[in-house]
Amino acid sequence: MKLTKDEQARIHEALSRAQARTHVRFTLMIVPVSDRYALVPVAWAGIIALAVGAALALCWQEIGLRLGFFAEAAAFAATALLLEFMPVRLALVPPRLKQMRARNIAHREFCASILAAEERHGGLVFFASLGERYIEIIADRIVHARVGQAAWDQIVRGFSARAKSGNLADAFIAAIDACADHLETHFPKPGPSEAHA
Repeated sequence: MKLTKDEQARIHEALSRAQARTHVRFTLMIVPVSDRYALVPVAWAGIIALAVGAALALCWQEIGLRLGFFAEAAAFAATALLLEFMPVRLALVPPRLKQMRARNIAHREFCASILAAEERHGGLVFFASLGERYIEIIADRIVHARVGQAAWDQIVRGFSARAKSGNLADAFIAAIDACADHLETHFPKPGPSEAHA
């Protein structure tokens, strides 16, 4: 799943419109993957190389040490090279680990964008990790108390349904608009007279 430059521009415009509707911070973070999972190729290549060595030892005992070593090394190199292709690597990462890594990045972004902001007006992060297919909406305590978890869950479900039907950009724009509707209802942008009061 990738976004074209035109799609990224449309999403950015939707986010700018949404940010103009509320006085709380609203951040969108889209990452291709949450982690490089650098140990996955090494671990799987080691497992495959050992399996090849064991199979050769059981089935072809007269192979010889040198040829057996080269067969294991070739199996290791081929597996590691195959796993340089990120979709293949991601397919071998346990779902729980992918979710944990994506969630960790989402919460770090929330801390950096919302909690560490100079103007403490509260806020929300809409986080998406495309490789892990992970979506999370994280709001600060005040925003979350006003809007509620059920609203965020509904937005995430709507996003997932639209993304599965094909148009990822439209899914992001609809989710951004839905978040902005809630934020504008509970935390509207002050008018000119209110801003100067």
